[in-house]
Amino acid sequence: MDKSFFKQHISQQFNEELEDIIKRVMEMGGLVEQQLADAVNAMVEGDTEQAETVITTDYRINALEVEIDEQCTHILARRQPTASDLRLVIAVIKTITDLERMGDEAERIGRMGLHLLEADRQTAPMSDLAEMGEHVRHMTRGALDAFARMDTEQAVRVAQQDIQIDSLYESVTHKLMKQMTAAPDAVPRLMDIVWATRSLERIGDRARNICEYVVYFVKGKNVRHTSYEQMAAEATGDRR
Repeated sequence: MDKSFFKQHISQQFNEELEDIIKRVMEMGGLVEQQLADAVNAMVEGDTEQAETVITTDYRINALEVEIDEQCTHILARRQPTASDLRLVIAVIKTITDLERMGDEAERIGRMGLHLLEADRQTAPMSDLAEMGEHVRHMTRGALDAFARMDTEQAVRVAQQDIQIDSLYESVTHKLMKQMTAAPDAVPRLMDIVWATRSLERIGDRARNICEYVVYFVKGKNVRHTSYEQMAAEATGDRR
């Protein structure tokens, strides 16, 4: 974790409280990243033990979100932060919300992997699903790294990876729709793979959100619902 972006305070305890919530966000992010990898592998390989691990991990992620949120509430009430300190706490609260929802999507993939038949794995575009999962995991890791260092340039680069993920989602969905048209009896089972790719696409969207929070903290600019060009322009502006 890069501490250079922290504003130092007279109260060393306040410094430690801010550092601690960032450390715990990274801990939570690490769990989500591993959960995502396990979920995709469980879906692709039919690993039921790994699927169960994904479900168990989600409980830990949920617990961390509650704990970090309580820490942030304590800081807001006791320290009454302003300016960059306030933006940091807000960015953390928003980030853990997205991480928790990313965990929910990964858990959903793991559960669907438990229901998928081996015959469906052999006929469905599982290699495409695995490729999409790897791209989403890479994007998630990049977003967390940008958050750890509060690096706006990296945040913009990582956010743009969502374009490729959206393209992969459309490609995999198109292949699945063709298969379902050719084999209507397989529709109920193949729909699980459709929902899995949808979950991956949503995780990519939330990774982009985390990148946006980096720009918000560093530049004081809200770049939600803006184009990538606008996001890049705001990220290179002067710090408030």
